[in-house]
This record gives sequence, structure tokens and C-alpha cells, in this order.
Amino acid sequence: MSDLRITSVDPYEPDVCALLEASHALMEAMYPSEANNYLSLDALRAPHVTLCAAREGGAAALGCGAVAVFEEYAEIKSMFTSEAARGRGVAEAVLRHLEDEVRAAGKSLILLETGTGLDAAHRLYHRHGFTTRGPFGDYKGGPYNVFMQKRIALG
Repeated sequence: MSDLRITSVDPYEPDVCALLEASHALMEAMYPSEANNYLSLDALRAPHVTLCAAREGGAAALGCGAVAVFEEYAEIKSMFTSEAARGRGVAEAVLRHLEDEVRAAGKSLILLETGTGLDAAHRLYHRHGFTTRGPFGDYKGGPYNVFMQKRIALG
């Protein structure tokens, strides 16, 4: 994917919105509503959140991801890759880009919450140095949650 570009985007861009809606539909099909912790499109526009998308050439977005920066840590949100782009390195490129955003924000701790059964996502995070941990922030934890963290070097 030599011409893969990752840029900051607005969640209401049609191709990005379609990816986010597909992600939300998958989460709603897999988990009860109380176990879904994805951000709404409006919440992805918050000043402390950066949403990015990966595109190849002029094509529609292949994958997206967001990072929310808080005082003590940054949290990965909304990671999703289109079915057609899976296995092509898109998610890895988006995750690396988000880590660069976290580093630029001066945070050394990245946290995330994902769901049980998302084995490919778990493998991706483990390959990139994330380890399992307990709940953080406002999360309570439960049978559908998987919490992970990674420390990164600054500078």
C-alpha cells in the first residue's frame, strides 16, 4: 500500500461516515446497547478528539481511527477497517498514525476499550505492544469489555 495516505477527517465526510456507521452496526449486532462505548459522529468532532482516515489514491476511505486526549492519557477510539481492505496493513498504518498523534500531544500512556470476540483487533494491538489491563476512566467493565494499554516513549 505504497500510496496509502492518512489524514485528519471530519466524521460527516460521506465515505468516513459510511465506515463509522458500518462499525457501529457491527458493534450493535455483537453486543447489548449498554456494552457499546463508541463515540457518536458529533462526539468525534470534540476538540480533544482527532479522527483520521486512510485512503489509497483518490479512493474512498479504507479505514479510520480516532484518539481522544485527556490529562493523564490518550484513548484509542473508533478503529475500523472496511472489509475489502482487511489484511492489507490499513489498520496498522492507522494505529501508527494515532500513536504519532499521542506522542505529539505529549502523552506516554495509550489506553483503549474493545470488545470480546474481536480477535483480529486484539492481535493487532498485541503486535503493537498493547497489554491487557483493567477498566479505566468511566468504564465499569463487564463480560463484553477488553481493556488494553501501551506506554510509548516521548521525543
